[in-house]
Amino acid sequence: MAAPEPDHTADLMQKMGKELARMRVLLVDQHASARNSMRIILSNLGISSVHNAGSSIEVLRQVKAYSFDIIFADYLLEDGRDGQQLLEELRQKHLISLSTVFMVITAERAYHNVMSVAELAPDDYLIKPFTADQLHTRLIRAIYKKQYFSKVFGHLDNGAFADALTACDLLIGKEAAFLYDTLRFKGEILNVLGRFQEAQVVYQQVLDNAMVPWARMGLASALRGMDELAAAESMGNSVIDDFPEYLAAYDFVASVREEMGKLVEAQEVLQKASEISPNNSLRQRMVGDVAVRNEDLDTAERAYGKVLERHRGSSLRIIDDYTNLTRVMLDKGHTDGARKITQELRRDWRGNKQGELASLIMDSLCAEQEGEPAKARQALEKALVLHSSLQGDPNQKDFPQKIAVDLAHACLAAGNTSMAQEILSKVAAENHEDRSMIAQIQGVFSKTGHEEAGQSMLARVGKEIVELNNRGVLAARSGDLESSVQMLIEAAERVPNLQFLVNAAKAIFTLLERKGWNEEMGQRGVRYLHMAQSKEMRNAKVISARELYHQVARKYGIEVVSISGSRSPGEKSG
Repeated sequence: MAAPEPDHTADLMQKMGKELARMRVLLVDQHASARNSMRIILSNLGISSVHNAGSSIEVLRQVKAYSFDIIFADYLLEDGRDGQQLLEELRQKHLISLSTVFMVITAERAYHNVMSVAELAPDDYLIKPFTADQLHTRLIRAIYKKQYFSKVFGHLDNGAFADALTACDLLIGKEAAFLYDTLRFKGEILNVLGRFQEAQVVYQQVLDNAMVPWARMGLASALRGMDELAAAESMGNSVIDDFPEYLAAYDFVASVREEMGKLVEAQEVLQKASEISPNNSLRQRMVGDVAVRNEDLDTAERAYGKVLERHRGSSLRIIDDYTNLTRVMLDKGHTDGARKITQELRRDWRGNKQGELASLIMDSLCAEQEGEPAKARQALEKALVLHSSLQGDPNQKDFPQKIAVDLAHACLAAGNTSMAQEILSKVAAENHEDRSMIAQIQGVFSKTGHEEAGQSMLARVGKEIVELNNRGVLAARSGDLESSVQMLIEAAERVPNLQFLVNAAKAIFTLLERKGWNEEMGQRGVRYLHMAQSKEMRNAKVISARELYHQVARKYGIEVVSISGSRSPGEKSG
């Protein structure tokens, strides 16, 4: 029901002919002859603004320089990369807006490859060979849908979920062909905003008329939001049973099981999804993370190895991809393999200080395991000097937390317990709600024979966090909003974890709403939102704080700074 009816197509083609001529297109194919053939087809459709890219590197350069209305990408790209990786990269880095039409062109008919592309939900994918008329028809339908939802997409690109919800409501009843799409957007936005009972009503409205998997998944998400975990897991499982290729259900069930403490079952369902779509790097990383916590090192090694393989030559490549695999190799006693990955890390991240630091830390851990404590201490001393310089460098942001834990591990192994405690206390405080991170910290204490000290440290950190937060919250409840803001700012500066950052941002914008806009304070609130979002973009608390920011900025006619991660410029409030 997402596309116009066939008898609408001729009218649409005529109506949108002039608009096609104004659109900018990017053709992505390693073969110049294929790009030339597509250019001729597009020229016959009236499209003249056509850019070419023969490699992923060129794509990244182009999308940073221009806004494209349409991107056609061949499935097989250069150096073994493919269109799925490209789409994944553009989406994760927010280099294209939701209004950009992305179509994958492929000769692939292999089940796994087609499933992998479909899972990332491009606007369409064309299997070669296809005719010019087929391309034209599919393109018109995709553009028409994008334009129909343009206001919704615009608000979502700017992180303005409440405005996107209003835009959805205005579309309901306008065109029957897009009713379910509109309700789907509305339900997803309501879930994101934490309005779970309203979302439940929307999804049930859909399910009363059609048993579609996305509505059942949306309803399961609403149930989870209302803390009905068993019901949410059951509904997610029913989606997997009835629609085994609907892979989002597997990820959902795994996350619910993890929340319930059922880690083995969580790993099982993630692995099933990975067998269906083996090229999804985010899921492979999740498999690796859960497998490590389950002490299933063979599975973790395969999953992390797949991630590293998929991200070679990609801007999605991160230092953790190397250290995750190295850590597993060491846990298995395979120091030769760990050394090999560390050498690859040093080579691929040459000139990057964080990459150099991670290499030194892994050198120290490898030497320690090989029974060479002098070499381990030598590498550790270099790492600590570099770590100290990075701490004072404002350009070195978003330091990988897992690497900090590895540094503490090397310190503990070398007998430098005070430095290890200092590092781990900071990481634990900033990530106290991250189960995986806390598990890694506990693992380090256990491996180095400091399990009791670790439990004591984590308990102390938890108590300090509660006390810091309570001071600001109690001041707010007593009516002393200004004192509350200062206390919460102090907490956020001292321990920039998600909870403190969100609380400080919300307190700041509440104060500004009552007292009037203050530019310096407003910038501080936006900075806290940026920091919170970098930790967990779709967290309901972060989104709630961002909505408050939009509300206050709109009240005073202040230009909204985009903090959604999108490359779209901030919109003017009015």
